[in-house]
Amino acid sequence: MGASSAVTDGIVNANQAFKEAFNSGDAAGVAALYTADGQLAAPNSDIIEGAEALAGFWKAFIEMGLKVEALDTVEVDEYGDSAVEQGRYRLVDADGNAVDHGKYMILWKRDGVGWKLHRDIFNSSAPAAH
Repeated sequence: MGASSAVTDGIVNANQAFKEAFNSGDAAGVAALYTADGQLAAPNSDIIEGAEALAGFWKAFIEMGLKVEALDTVEVDEYGDSAVEQGRYRLVDADGNAVDHGKYMILWKRDGVGWKLHRDIFNSSAPAAH
């Protein structure tokens, strides 16, 4: 299926805005990158929906001292004003030590300005602790 370079570039730019907001400690800014009815399916959690709940979730991550080292787009499929992105992430601690890595899939929706996260799911690729 694939996506045009303009769509892929728009999503890569939206990921950069996510990374910048997260790494600067702006949980409300991260939440603002989602659609009004955007949802997050995070590991070990029920579905998180709404700006306040999303900001609270990301604030907890930020307060753990985590930083997003990378959001790497692997593939984007375009469907009109929607797109699906498959990618990989890497998280580090305040000293730059690797903390986690994994994969994500996002259903993006185009609004009048650019792309917003609509359905977001991620999970770790690190082995489960026993």
